[in-house]
Amino acid sequence: MQPLSTITSRVVVLPLNDIDTDQIIPARYLKATDKQGMGANLFADWRYRPDGSPNPEFILNQPGIQGAQVLLAGDNFGCGSSREHAPWALAGFGFKAVIATSFGDIFYNNALKNGLLPVTVDAAAHQMLLELFEEAPRAELIIDLANQAIIFPGGHSEHFPMNAFSKACLLQGTDELGYLLGMQSRIRAFESSIDAQA
Repeated sequence: MQPLSTITSRVVVLPLNDIDTDQIIPARYLKATDKQGMGANLFADWRYRPDGSPNPEFILNQPGIQGAQVLLAGDNFGCGSSREHAPWALAGFGFKAVIATSFGDIFYNNALKNGLLPVTVDAAAHQMLLELFEEAPRAELIIDLANQAIIFPGGHSEHFPMNAFSKACLLQGTDELGYLLGMQSRIRAFESSIDAQA
């Protein structure tokens, strides 16, 4: 994983509630065990017509969203099954963060373990975001993970919660195992001190 500190990006607005993991990445793509190419199947049943051609009405197929790294969703994003492929698909498309008023618990934890930042905001902040992008669709937000803040154009900021361990892992670009492996010298020193006392 790449270290994640500050994201400055335009935003894709998909303000639907209860977007489940089967909508994020349909079950027929779960045979894949590799993250490569998973972004092509993100929201596949909404993004493509039955003949496989792009659906021009779906937000990801509209002009101007290329390069956007933040997805603004509604409530209860990522509910449903526990498939890790959901954050793989979002990250594979290029998203680095998803903003919602709440997340499915398993999706939230899977996202953190795969370098995708789930940002939880309250209803008032969410409404401010929706109004901002309705008025200025190409506006950029700053998400400052170190300070746990969303910074609006003009400087207004909104705090978001994040547990300290997950934050440290994202900032370092590592997962739980990598975090532990990074402490090998301290682990060896501790083991040596125990051996010396024996």
